[in-house]
Amino acid sequence: MDPRSLGLVIVILGVLLVVIGSLVAAGAFGWFGRLPGDIRIETGSTRIYIPITTMLLLSLGLSLLAAIFRRFQ
Repeated sequence: MDPRSLGLVIVILGVLLVVIGSLVAAGAFGWFGRLPGDIRIETGSTRIYIPITTMLLLSLGLSLLAAIFRRFQ
């Protein structure tokens, strides 16, 4: 990969991070972490949270991104 295309990839990733950060700040991902399948146990002063479904979706998304990047390398 030549330096010019590497620079373009870094710029695109930076723009994506800014867009995602703006959406998070605006509350567009309020559902994230509260999906069906996420386990939440609250008893008295104890809170246990196990985000199973959220982590599965996150893993799937990151795996897809990794596969896309591997194809273009």
